[in-house]
Amino acid sequence: MHADSTTILTEPHSAVQKQRDSQFEKQYISLRNREGRLFTDEDLQQLPTVTKNHPYYKEWEMRKKSATALTTYLSQKKQLLKILEVGCGNGWLSNKLSAIPGSHITGLDINTTELEQADRVFGNNANLLFTAGDIRYTSWGNKKFDCIIFAASIQYFSSLQLIISRSIELLNENGEIHIIDSPFYEQRELASAKERSDIHFQQTGFPEMATHYFHHCWDKVALFRHKVVYKPSYFQKYILQNRNPFPWICIKK
Repeated sequence: MHADSTTILTEPHSAVQKQRDSQFEKQYISLRNREGRLFTDEDLQQLPTVTKNHPYYKEWEMRKKSATALTTYLSQKKQLLKILEVGCGNGWLSNKLSAIPGSHITGLDINTTELEQADRVFGNNANLLFTAGDIRYTSWGNKKFDCIIFAASIQYFSSLQLIISRSIELLNENGEIHIIDSPFYEQRELASAKERSDIHFQQTGFPEMATHYFHHCWDKVALFRHKVVYKPSYFQKYILQNRNPFPWICIKK
């Protein structure tokens, strides 16, 4: 895996956090394997395109659309962009973002299993770097980003307020945070959402994963200067289930 000398896990969190990260990674990878969400190197190269008989075909069609929309949006800025993807996993989205002219992409994750695959499959891309770490405890020195992306990853952070505040510190002037492919809830929806998650993790044999999965509310988003680029209506979300049920939120520095 590529080394990044500017990325250092700071004390006193280091030892304890590394142990927690290791435990989470084992549970997370086992769960993804059980769910059929791990890919061969050959299939990873094709993402977000999967065959129509793939069990998550509809989900990947939604992710393809959201990735295309985000890439188009960022490309229209017509500037050199330093982009950080937090929770990049196997790196497929970071790889797609690296097609933006003049961009430099850093994919960050604590999940070394998928990071190693990402580096193996996409590591020859000159403007793409994968590095292991946790944005909450990583020191970047003087390095700043124009865009920080959370794609299907914000739900693994317990406090939306803290993780967004930390991310804003790492933005250049006029920088943006983009959150896509993750659910957000009204307060009245929280209890049933948590119950559905608990049932899912129990049924898949990983009830402990419920302690790593968090449900964020719209009222926390309101604490920041933000724009909702896309928000599905109740009709789109619950009736037209072939539409993207996840919002696209842009938070400004």
